[in-house]
Amino acid sequence: MGASRLDAFYRRLLLGKLFIGGWGRPEDLKRIFEFRKIIADRERCKSLVAKDYPVHIDKTEAHTDCFIHDGVFTSPLEHLVPGILPTEAVKARFQFIVPKRWQSNRPVCIHLAGTGDHFFWRRRTLMARPMVKEAGMASLLLENPYYGYRKPKDQLRSCLKNVSDLFVMGGALILESSVLLHWLETEGYSPVGMTGISMGGYMSSLAATNWPKPIPLIPCLSWSTASSVFTTGVLSKAVNWSELEKQYAINSVYEEEIVKLLEYCGADSFRMAQEFVKPSSGRGDSFDHLRDQPRGDGVSMGCYSRAGGKAATGPGLWLGEGVAAHELDTSLSVDNAKTRFDPSPSGFQANKSLTGKKEDSAEIRRPSLHGESISFMKGVMDECTHMANFSG
Repeated sequence: MGASRLDAFYRRLLLGKLFIGGWGRPEDLKRIFEFRKIIADRERCKSLVAKDYPVHIDKTEAHTDCFIHDGVFTSPLEHLVPGILPTEAVKARFQFIVPKRWQSNRPVCIHLAGTGDHFFWRRRTLMARPMVKEAGMASLLLENPYYGYRKPKDQLRSCLKNVSDLFVMGGALILESSVLLHWLETEGYSPVGMTGISMGGYMSSLAATNWPKPIPLIPCLSWSTASSVFTTGVLSKAVNWSELEKQYAINSVYEEEIVKLLEYCGADSFRMAQEFVKPSSGRGDSFDHLRDQPRGDGVSMGCYSRAGGKAATGPGLWLGEGVAAHELDTSLSVDNAKTRFDPSPSGFQANKSLTGKKEDSAEIRRPSLHGESISFMKGVMDECTHMANFSG
C-alpha cells in the first residue's frame, strides 16, 4: 500500500534528513541492548526508580483558570547508563498545568510529545488548557529528550542524529514517566492517566506497560513498533540510507556482533524486509543469513524470545540516599565504554579490538546492501521498540 496524501504532506514538512550520523556508536548500541533486557521487565523495572525520587518545582505562574508549574529533575537514565544521554538532555523538564478549582478528585493526565512537538506550547494550548476548562483535569507535559530545551546543539530541528538516539529517548521516557507517576501519587493526585499522539502515543504505551499498577492509557495514532514508520512508512524517505549502508558495509561489528544481541526479530518485520532484499539481490541467502544468525545461547534469530528474564547483572548502582537501584551489568558503565570509535560520519573508523574493518571495499557496492541495511534496521528497531518485547 502506497503512502497516503497525508503522509506525503507530512514528509514535505520534514526539511532535514534523519540519522545523518548513522547507527550510533556500536558500543552504545550494545549498552542500550543490554539495558533493554532489564527495563523491558516490569518487575525489574519498578525497582529502578525510587518512590521519593527528587523532583523540583522551580517556577509557578498564576493564570485566570489555572496554575502553571515548571519542574525539573535528573533523568534516571543518567544514573543507570552513565553518559548515554547528551548533556543537554540529562535534566528532564516538564510543565504541570493545575486548575484553580477541582470539579471532583484531583485527576491528572500525563501528555508525551509526538514527533516535532518541541517545548510545551502546542500541548498546553490544544490539550491542557481545554482539559482544565472542560473537565477540571490537570495535565503534566514532559519534554522529550532531544526536543526543545533538551535538544543537542548539533541536532537540526527534530532530526535525530543517530538511530541509537531513538532508543535512548524511549528508555529515558519510560524511567522519567515512572518518576512523575511516583511524584503525582505521593502528592495525592488521583486518578492519573497517560496519553500522546503518534510517537507520544507509542511512548506513553511503553511507559504505561512498565508501570506496575493499573493506569488509564489513550494512545492516539500509534503502532506496536517503530520499525515500520522508518523503513516503509512516512519517515522512510527522510532516513539517510546512504550513510547507514556505508557504515553497515565498512564495520563488521553490525553483522558479527550486534545482530547476535537481538532477542526479538519478529517474523512480521523480517517478512516485510524480505520484500526489499529479493528485488535488489541476486543472492538468495542475503536475507536468510541475517534472520537465522544464531545467538550466543543457540536460539535462532528467527525465533521470538521474551526479553528481560536472563539479563546478566553486575555491581549495583544507587538512586538517591539509601535506595538501591537494580543491579546492572558493568558494561553499561561509561567507564567501560570510553570513546573507542571515531564518531565522525566521514571516517567512522572502529577500534580493531572491537570490530574489524571489512577488507573488500567493494562490499559497500554489493547489490544486496540496501536490503540488508533495511532488514538490519527492522531488527534493531524491533529489539528496542516492539511492544511484544516488553512486559504485557
